[in-house]
Amino acid sequence: MTRNGIATLMGIVLAAAAVHAAEPAQADDGFVPMFDGKTLDGWVTTGNWIVEADGVIALHPRAGEKGWQRYDAYLTTDRKYKDFVLDLEFKINAAGNSGVFLRVGDRMSQVNSGFEIQILDTHGLEKPGNHDCGGVIGTAAPSKNMAKPAGEWNRYVITCHGNQLKVELNGEQIHDLELDKTPLKNRPLEGYIGFQDEAKPVWYRNVRIKELK
Repeated sequence: MTRNGIATLMGIVLAAAAVHAAEPAQADDGFVPMFDGKTLDGWVTTGNWIVEADGVIALHPRAGEKGWQRYDAYLTTDRKYKDFVLDLEFKINAAGNSGVFLRVGDRMSQVNSGFEIQILDTHGLEKPGNHDCGGVIGTAAPSKNMAKPAGEWNRYVITCHGNQLKVELNGEQIHDLELDKTPLKNRPLEGYIGFQDEAKPVWYRNVRIKELK
């Protein structure tokens, strides 16, 4: 090959490398989406959950609905999970209320057979309790109030591994609990994942899970 030919070939290789480097990395982080972006396949509900634009899952309560004990209206997985990292975003209106239920043993008794990470409009509250946003209901208050104002997207990263529960809210760890040393010690270590229907609008997006071995 001539010197000019070698130079041309090197130029092509370098240009291709530059294009490849400019492309975003497609890292396999082990997470899989829990929604297909179009349907509620893989989930169970008799409620008012719909898939909006861009795969956002939204609750639109019917007129006259109220209360939180309509368990069949919750949006709940059709299979159980044991050890996992759950990564999701949520948004509520002013006075909004929902919750992420974990390791639910009985879909028709979620409060008594699983546990809830609270979603509530408590941005700015100086000393949040276990019933405020980020709290593990009936068990532990968040270490700090990381809830954003109503109308803004928040992000939970929840890790359940054996008896250990870790929760991050908007990039800050707010829980690191040993469940067997809490009021949740008798709850199952495997169960369904659910989103509460409190008869108030709520939105979820980018819901992903990584199961741990």
